[in-house]
Amino acid sequence: MTSPKDVVLNAWKTFSSRDADRIAALFTEDAEWIAPKGNATAVALDHTDHMVGAKQIARFIAQEMHRMFSGIDVTFRGVYADGDVVIVEERMRATLAGGKAYENDYCFVFTLAGDRIREVREYMDTRKGWRLVFGEEAPRATAELERAEVRRS
Repeated sequence: MTSPKDVVLNAWKTFSSRDADRIAALFTEDAEWIAPKGNATAVALDHTDHMVGAKQIARFIAQEMHRMFSGIDVTFRGVYADGDVVIVEERMRATLAGGKAYENDYCFVFTLAGDRIREVREYMDTRKGWRLVFGEEAPRATAELERAEVRRS
C-alpha cells in the first residue's frame, strides 16, 4: 500500500503531465477542490473557486489554469502527513498570460480516501495574488468583488 504522502507527491508529478484522464484518476468521483472565494485566478479565468468532481478538477489542472500561467515551477517547502491528511507548503513561480512574473506561496490540505484524493483545501496570499494578476487595480477590484458578494447574498 502506498502512503498518503506518496499519493500526494505522485499527484503533483501527474498534475504536470497535463493529461486530464491521468489527473482525474487521482481523485474520487465526488472530490472537491476548495480555494479562497474570489481569488485572482478564479476571477481572471471567470472560474469557480469550489470545484466538484474529478473531471472538473482535472480539466482545470490540465487545461484551464494554463490559459493564465505558463512556465510553472513549483518548489516544495514542506510535506507533512498525519493519517489520511497531507499538508503541502509550496511556492509557485510562473509567467502570467500578459508576460508578467508570478510568485506566490500556497498551502494545500489534501484529505485522502484510500489511495485517491477526496478533498483539497487551498490557501494562498490572496492580496499578493490580486496585486500580481491585476496590478494596482487590486484594491478597487477587491472592493467591487465584495460589493458583488453582498448583492448576491
